Amino acid sequence: MANLKELTHREDRLEGGHRLCAGCGASIAVRQVLLGAGTEPVIAGCATGCLEVSTTIYPYSSWKTPFIHNAFENSAATISGVEAAFKGLQRAGKIPTDKKVKFVAFGGDGGTYDIGLQSLSGAMERGHDMVYVCYDNGAYMNTGIQRSSATPKGAWATTAEVGVAQQGKTQRRKDLTQIMAAHGIPYVAQASISHWKDLTDKAAKAFAVDGPAFINVFAPCPRGWRIAFDSTVEIAKIAVQTGYWPLYEVEDGVWRQTVKVANKKPVIDFLKPQGRFKHLFKPENAALLAEIQTDVDRQWDALQKRFSCS
Repeated sequence: MANLKELTHREDRLEGGHRLCAGCGASIAVRQVLLGAGTEPVIAGCATGCLEVSTTIYPYSSWKTPFIHNAFENSAATISGVEAAFKGLQRAGKIPTDKKVKFVAFGGDGGTYDIGLQSLSGAMERGHDMVYVCYDNGAYMNTGIQRSSATPKGAWATTAEVGVAQQGKTQRRKDLTQIMAAHGIPYVAQASISHWKDLTDKAAKAFAVDGPAFINVFAPCPRGWRIAFDSTVEIAKIAVQTGYWPLYEVEDGVWRQTVKVANKKPVIDFLKPQGRFKHLFKPENAALLAEIQTDVDRQWDALQKRFSCS
């Protein structure tokens, strides 16, 4: 795996000057993942979302690598088709068989957990040699902060309001990383922009495997989470320290925790700095706050058992 000195000498494939918000976790995630791709050519695709609309405003592009924009729901299908076409041209003798090209698709949680799940699942099941990266910011941020299945329980969103009827989203978030691990693909990982070495190492592993790989990257959104623009990385770090977002990988069926948390902090340390959770700290919502902590602890304990059995 590359060290910091090596990474600093690699060219960024996502150029600065894009229109993403200050402190956006998505751009940090993309830069770190592409640094982990090494120096070989990379073809990138992206579902419609914040990342796409803010980096490809016609006639400009921030991508310093071949880039394909597709609809909200089919980024994985598009890149799997590009990978299949490349291999077909190699079989036909039109591209040298020793030429190496890497293929990666990006999508937010709306285009991955929800609208793009069928496309993603199909690409993984077919065994395409590609990497899919979800930048998880916990809502449909590009279209107005609507709740997604990645939105945490209790979070405010424009379609999960706070009022008499409910206190934010009423359901638990979907655990997409474990769903992808259930596909039995060579490599699955959960990562965070707060732990750059862990993320770039996981990206390097994902690009190196022969077959499909998936990385779910925690990427806070200052606008949607109601946090300061300069606190993105710190909030992501606290998510790891509280056990809300454990960092692990599943490599050929072996589960391994990649960042240990010796003294797990209470989940309120993650929730309290975010405006989308401010209603939870009213006295009448104490039971809901305790329920969220119970959910985090249950997930954490279940994962620890998986790690110990691997």
